Amino acid sequence: MSAAYIVEAVRTAGGKRGGALKDWHPADLGAQVLNALVERSGIDPAAVEDVIAGCVGQVGEQSFHIGRNMVMASKLPDSVPAVSIDRQCGSSQQSLHFAAQAVMSGTQDVVIAAGVESMTRVPMGLPVILPMQAGIGIGPWPQSIKDRYGVTEFSQFTGAEMIAQNYQMTREELDAFALQSHQKAAAATDSGAFSDEIVPLKVTDLSLNETLHTRDEGIRTDASMEGLASLKTLKPDGVITAGNASQICDGASGVLVVSEKALKEHGLRPIARVDHLTVTAGDPVIMLMEPIPATRRALERSGRKIEDIDLYEVNEAFAPVPLAWLREIGGDPERLNVNGGAIALGHPLGASGTKLMATLVHALRARSKRYGLQTMCEGGGIANVTIVEALN
Repeated sequence: MSAAYIVEAVRTAGGKRGGALKDWHPADLGAQVLNALVERSGIDPAAVEDVIAGCVGQVGEQSFHIGRNMVMASKLPDSVPAVSIDRQCGSSQQSLHFAAQAVMSGTQDVVIAAGVESMTRVPMGLPVILPMQAGIGIGPWPQSIKDRYGVTEFSQFTGAEMIAQNYQMTREELDAFALQSHQKAAAATDSGAFSDEIVPLKVTDLSLNETLHTRDEGIRTDASMEGLASLKTLKPDGVITAGNASQICDGASGVLVVSEKALKEHGLRPIARVDHLTVTAGDPVIMLMEPIPATRRALERSGRKIEDIDLYEVNEAFAPVPLAWLREIGGDPERLNVNGGAIALGHPLGASGTKLMATLVHALRARSKRYGLQTMCEGGGIANVTIVEALN
């Protein structure tokens, strides 16, 4: 089987809801990532054989095939096809899996995996809310599903509270993890750790001056335990707050995946090799625990141990998720989300998969490390795991 190589991995800096990226149409936002991948690699745009775009809220400005619209808004020629996929929060991580599988199978040689989500312009949950407001249908879950699982709805917030309760995690423990996320993200920003992965975007500030957006807006350099403790819990008797959960975020990201043949034909320099791909599914009620069994399967099938993995990115959808993962997998906290995570940097849903991969690959190379593992919880109790080998 052929190898799949990552040649470029980029992302936009995150924008807060109603923040710096509020005026960017999501198709234009995604197009900037496609342009950057082609320009930075130097590949002929016409050589791209497919664009696989992850997006969760495929309604409004993200409807009518956001992947193809990204291509049409970009500098890629009309000959480049695209597809839009939804695996919830893991959408663009699955885009990477599909791209790598196409290359590894020999079906294609040059594929872009990308993702986009403007949570300002297409608010979370809008695909469900709009039809119900119009009196159309009963929502995504028929009574048969509700009866099978004994619930009236499926909620990630409930799942996060369940994990915290099952592991007896305290509010203080979760807030401390959140504080570390902000501290690590701030340190990474100040040190220039994100410079190679961020695509600068032109934005207009409050004074109507045009500037370049290059800094993740969600990072709070003044975050403190006292400030986090002042936030209300989502449930009266719960431990989850807006402070120890991921931030709503606008953003786009992508990776260029090619074969060894393409490396030679186009004179490309790989920065990583895709080592292993896994996706699993489990309990859709607690929902957010699946990265644990998925990681176990990935390690078993790849023949690796967690000690072999130099860095890991476990999406910080809610603080209990990476904390439970650490306990069960036996990971080293010093290797986890070394540049901060979604609590500080934001979670632009469909863009988070390749966003985390961009950060992981660049962090590995900056530290001259070899193996990285990425995983995230996804709606419906699904999880993707990707293992990559950095190439310096």
